[in-house]
Amino acid sequence: MTKAAVDEAASGRHDGGTIGASKAFAWMLVITGAAGVLAAWVITIDKFKLLEDPNFVPGCSLNPIVSCGNIMKSEQASVFGFPNPMLGLVTYAMVVAIGLALLAGARYRRWYWLGLNAGTLFGVGFCTWLMYQSLYEINSLCLWCCLAWVATIVMFWYVTSQNVRSGAIPAPRGIRTFFDEFTWVLPVLHIGIIGMLILTRWWDFWTG
Repeated sequence: MTKAAVDEAASGRHDGGTIGASKAFAWMLVITGAAGVLAAWVITIDKFKLLEDPNFVPGCSLNPIVSCGNIMKSEQASVFGFPNPMLGLVTYAMVVAIGLALLAGARYRRWYWLGLNAGTLFGVGFCTWLMYQSLYEINSLCLWCCLAWVATIVMFWYVTSQNVRSGAIPAPRGIRTFFDEFTWVLPVLHIGIIGMLILTRWWDFWTG
C-alpha cells in the first residue's frame, strides 16, 4: 500500500466521495452522546417534577451554589419556549445514532460531516451562553448541566479534528498535523478554562 493510500485510510477519506471514521472516533460520539442524553433525561424528569410540585428539590441541589433547582426555575432554562433538556434529548440521541452507524461501517458525504460540525458548533456555543448565564446571572451551578457541557465540548473538538484530518474542512498541513497529534489538548484546555472560571467565581465559598 502506498503512503498516499495509508494517509487516506487513516484520515477516513474515500475516492467515492464518502468519508468514514475510526472506531475510536465512533465510540467517542456514542459515549459523549450517551452522557448528554443521560444529563438531559435527568434534568427533564426533575423539571416535570418541579412543575408538578414547586417545592420539589432535585437530588443535585446540594447547596446554595450547586443548585439544579435554581437553574430549572430560571428563564434561561426554556430559551426556545420549552425546557432546554428536551432539545438535548433529541440532539444527543442523534449523535449516538451517528456513532453507532459509524461503528457498523457507515460512511458519509462531506456535507453530512460539515452539518455535524455545524451542529456541534451550535451546541458548544449554546453551552457557552448557558455557562455565562449560570455563573454570572443565575449564580448557581447544575452538575448535570456540567456533564452536558463537557460532553458537548469533547464532541465539538473531535468532530472538528475529524473533518480537518479527513479534508472535509480544508486546512494547511501544519494544522492537520496538529490535529493528528494533539487533538486532546483542545478539549482539555477548554474544559480547564471553564473549571478555573467556576473555581474563581465562587472562590470564597469553595475555600470557606
